[in-house]
Amino acid sequence: MKRALTVAGSDSGGGAGIQADLKTFGALGVFGTSAITAITAQNTVGVTRIQTIDPDVVAAQIDAVAQDIGFDAVKTGMLASTAIVEAVAAALKRYRAPNLVVDPVMVSKSGTRLLDEDAVTTMKARLLPLAEIVTPNIPEAEVLSERTIADVEAMRDAAKRIFELGPRRVVIKGGHAEGPNVVDLYYDGERFEEFKAERVVTRSTHGTGCTYSAAIAAYLAHGLPPLDAVARAKEFLIAALQTAPDIGKGIGPVNHFHAFHKA
Repeated sequence: MKRALTVAGSDSGGGAGIQADLKTFGALGVFGTSAITAITAQNTVGVTRIQTIDPDVVAAQIDAVAQDIGFDAVKTGMLASTAIVEAVAAALKRYRAPNLVVDPVMVSKSGTRLLDEDAVTTMKARLLPLAEIVTPNIPEAEVLSERTIADVEAMRDAAKRIFELGPRRVVIKGGHAEGPNVVDLYYDGERFEEFKAERVVTRSTHGTGCTYSAAIAAYLAHGLPPLDAVARAKEFLIAALQTAPDIGKGIGPVNHFHAFHKA
């Protein structure tokens, strides 16, 4: 059985973070393991408290998984602080983590900051060069590329700038842009590919970024080429949005197990 490790924060509401990643891994037939970087008290309405984990404990979790179970792919999500970014980057480099998908989580859906501002520089210098794919949304891509993104041409320029930071591939998620369609942009240093889909109108979008990147990691673990892994992950996410359950009073979760609920 293929194995994937998620290094991210815990979401008590179950829609994002570690919980979303493990659900996605399980739904796609991958054995999921985890290293928790922070504990958040949150639900569909917002985040009320965050407790970061000691960086040494985060690294110890990665060590424990690597030295016994191993991994065919790794994804990172919420890393919270500079010290945690440094610890995670050092551990993943030590184990030559394959198929690393970096989701540079910075702000929650409700607007709570999930990555210290001074940690962005460390992420760019230490973690992105290890990544097979980095998956920022538009606001995150603006931070990483140090430019505004108002259209697809600007997305292309931002992708080039992010690529120069060291990842082998860049996927800029277009969900934050206006319009009836969502366009995700893929760049591998040589070519661009656009993944366009009709926007799913739903209030249940909590954890979409986590789910997308986790699905990419799962498909990479199964051995799919990166471009195919992104395409399949996009299809998985769309179905999860289309069948999202009506849970909570705010921004609800997607349906990670949609394939099992068709009956």
